[in-house]
Amino acid sequence: MTFADHAVIVFYFVYMLAISWVFRKFVTNVSDYFRGGGKALWWMVGGSAFMVQFSAWTFTGAASKAYADGWPIAVIYLGNALGFTLNALHFAPRFRQMRVVTGVEAIRQRFGRASEQVFTWLQLPFGLLQAGIWLNSLAVFFAAVFNLDLSLTIVATGLVVLVMALVGGSWAVLASDFIQVLILMPVCLAVTVLAVLKVGGFASFLDQVPARHLDFGQVFSADFLGLWCVAMLIKQIHTTNNLADANRYLCVKDSRHARHAGFLGAALFIVGIVIWFTPPIVAAIRFPDLHAVFPQLRNPEEAAFIAIARDVMPVGMMGLLVSGIFAATMSSMDSGLNKNTGFFIKNFYQPVLRPHATDAHLLKVGKVTTVAFGLLIVGVALEMSQLKDLTLFQLTQRLSILIGIPIIVPLFLGLLVKHTPPWSAWSTVAVGFVSSLFITHRLTPEWAAAFFGLGHPLSATAAEYWRQSIELFGNVGICSLWFVGTKLFWSRTSPAHRAQVDEFFQRLNRPVDFAREEGSAAANDSRQSRVVGWLCVAYGGFVCLLALIPNPLAGRLAFVGCGAVVLLIGGLLLGSARRSASPAA
Repeated sequence: MTFADHAVIVFYFVYMLAISWVFRKFVTNVSDYFRGGGKALWWMVGGSAFMVQFSAWTFTGAASKAYADGWPIAVIYLGNALGFTLNALHFAPRFRQMRVVTGVEAIRQRFGRASEQVFTWLQLPFGLLQAGIWLNSLAVFFAAVFNLDLSLTIVATGLVVLVMALVGGSWAVLASDFIQVLILMPVCLAVTVLAVLKVGGFASFLDQVPARHLDFGQVFSADFLGLWCVAMLIKQIHTTNNLADANRYLCVKDSRHARHAGFLGAALFIVGIVIWFTPPIVAAIRFPDLHAVFPQLRNPEEAAFIAIARDVMPVGMMGLLVSGIFAATMSSMDSGLNKNTGFFIKNFYQPVLRPHATDAHLLKVGKVTTVAFGLLIVGVALEMSQLKDLTLFQLTQRLSILIGIPIIVPLFLGLLVKHTPPWSAWSTVAVGFVSSLFITHRLTPEWAAAFFGLGHPLSATAAEYWRQSIELFGNVGICSLWFVGTKLFWSRTSPAHRAQVDEFFQRLNRPVDFAREEGSAAANDSRQSRVVGWLCVAYGGFVCLLALIPNPLAGRLAFVGCGAVVLLIGGLLLGSARRSASPAA
């Protein structure tokens, strides 16, 4: 990278810290700190929910899959789009209508206090482990590709995320996620356009692309590919619609805004499928042997997106792309850090240790916990250097299927199946962990080849399709059967628990009337739009100024185009702020 690229990255980190400083005055209580006081507008929540759903893995592990095999990886992101569509049509408004500060509070209302503690202590280590893996994987990748210092990258990124979550709370997280969308998407679009032009245009791209990369008929001919596609759709629907991940919509203003946020997330994922995976497919044309390009990487396919970006982008824009890839991981980390701190404070510290604590005390302890968890994530990432020898695609998928799915299934079905006893959720997790062990060790690819009489050993790709598919179907099937089966014990449930469940579902299905429940004076629509609008104008102006860097005309136009998108959104938000302020005035 050039001096200009490094300068852009430095500006990006300073800008992210400035966002947390600007939004510090939005935080006055615990609700503001952990869920924006339930006042955030749809565009901010939708952008944040979208950013939280993926990390730098999209540009490393997922890009390696697109480089090697083409279209199948898009199924995961199509599943995300489908999951967000279901958010908009059904789940998102109901998440907001639970009227809680954290998702685990809703678990307590649905399943009782024992389940609240079980899921709190399941989510905390799992969430911190995920954040450590994301941070370490990002740092290992950038250290190898750009010769950045590994430890320095981990510490710098981790501390920026920590300061953002500490100073600005959920408001800083929401705003930074939204602005990171505006940074990431135009830059990826520019990479896509320049990459396709590099190989002679769209028609030439279709002529040169390896045949199997766009051969959708493989779903019927390749071993277990069709099974894997269905499994991934089911997986993403579960991961975007469950009580533990309801936090992304708890901060939205009302039911209508929650619905719009879901549709925004779905639309962004549809666009993302094109602009994230076209470049690595072009890299398969331009660089058929990435081992020669990145000999220092154990899995050079994970640098496919970077390879083509480096090949086509003008001087200075690589810094914007790297900032966008940092943004993809930082958005997941800062949201996870804020969410896990909320779980600890609202679902353990307050109900178990200090039930009569004041709001000011909880806010202070929440900030201390944020620091502790942030430093812990950095420490975990520093100790996980062995992850550089693992395939990111396989690692992330295995972790989410074998550990995440048993946790998620009861929190998904708990919204749809009403009459289950209080122990139905945590017992389902236990059964799921046992089934994960059994499936992993017994239903192997070798067993599948023999059982289905394939007559040939599975390729490495087909074997991975089988593992992920059978682990997903096995866990979802077994966990679902167990959870639904617990309905047989509903008649033995105490009257108090039955009343609690009835109250939960009544609240779940009652739309939020913000003006009546919070008071119209509590809204800060104009303030949100004005602050984020000016932040967009500042960053958009900076990107447009990068057009002054000596580059070919196409490169200069790429900067102007990316900056203009951010400026346009900023202008629209400022106009909205003026319109919102007029009736109040």
